[in-house]
Order: sequence, then C-alpha cells, then structure tokens
Amino acid sequence: MCGQSTIRDRDVFILSDEVYEHIIFDDVKHQSMCRHPDLFARSFVVSSFGKTYHTTGWKVGYCVAPAALTTEFRKVHQFVTFTTNTPMQLGLADFLASTPEHHLELGGFYQHKRDLFCSLLKDSAFTFTPSAGTYFQLLDYHVFSNEKDTDLAVRLTREAKIASIPISVFYDPANADAIADAPRVLRFCFAKEDATLEAAARILCQLDR
Repeated sequence: MCGQSTIRDRDVFILSDEVYEHIIFDDVKHQSMCRHPDLFARSFVVSSFGKTYHTTGWKVGYCVAPAALTTEFRKVHQFVTFTTNTPMQLGLADFLASTPEHHLELGGFYQHKRDLFCSLLKDSAFTFTPSAGTYFQLLDYHVFSNEKDTDLAVRLTREAKIASIPISVFYDPANADAIADAPRVLRFCFAKEDATLEAAARILCQLDR
C-alpha cells in the first residue's frame, strides 16, 4: 500500500475520516486504516453512528486508535466535547444489540437511491459521474450556467424550491484563486424518500440547457 511506504520512516500520525465506511457502492471494499497494522499503529480512525444509523442530528461518533494514542486523544477530547446525552447513547446501544446486521445492508440501501436519482437525471442538462460512496451526488452545471456555485445554489433554492450545497464553501476562504477556479458543481443529497427524489429530478430536468 503506497501510504505505508510513504510514511513508514516519518514522524507522522494519521487522522482518518471514515464516517461513510458502510456507505460505499458497486461492490467496492472500504479500505480502512484498521486493515493495515503499520498504518493503524499511528492512526486515529474517526467514524459516526449518525451516518450509519440515520441519526446525523444526534452528533454521536467514535474514534478507534491504539491504546497509547487513545490515552492522548482523551486528553484533548475532554476539552472539545464535554458530554453526549445519555438517552441517545443508550438508544444506539440497544439498536446495535438488536440489529447487528444493519450496516451490512447500508451500501445497497443507498446505492438504490443513487441509481434512481442518477437515472432520473439522464436527460437533464447536468453532467455527472455517479457517486462512489456517501449519500451525495455532484452535478456539473457548466453547460447551462456560468454562475458561481454559491449564487446558483441560492437562486435554485429561491426560484425552483430545491436546495443544494455549493462545494466552494469547503475551500480555504483565504485562497481566492482556488474559489474562483472551483468546478461548476453543486452537491445534492439523495438520502430522501424515492418520491422526493423523483420530484427533485423533475425540477432539475426542467432547468435550461
């Protein structure tokens, strides 16, 4: 694995964001840092109960790391997140015990929604590559608009009543050149009822070419 050879002789630690570890499509296997002993020995692997169990608003996650790193992690964690409410933790614990197979079905559940959403947009003015994981789909709009993604996102919300996320907001605000050169894409969430996806696609397909 290239990552192992790259950092083996360096004083480097890894913060691995793996919150979408179970939402991955097309029979691809998630490549966690936990799979590789040399990498895991210097890794903090962060995941999320919210993403896996449809409870993102609860903001409950976890971090897996070797014992020595966990000890240091806890010294920082106590000043970042003081507590997580008990009922949410107990609810998740009960669900984990009663439905241990849930995460095994998650990829197929969301792949159906991705496939549905993408199929409904095949005749739209957008271009796109189907998402390989997560429950977001990027849509390239450069064919029909030169607007900044932030401007188009606001306009679509106001005029078409459909919400999206402009990706330039994730850029370093100090890097004006990067923001100006950001791809003309918007991010849409397909973690919705099928009827909602169908309604959204109808709106998106009506946008001018």
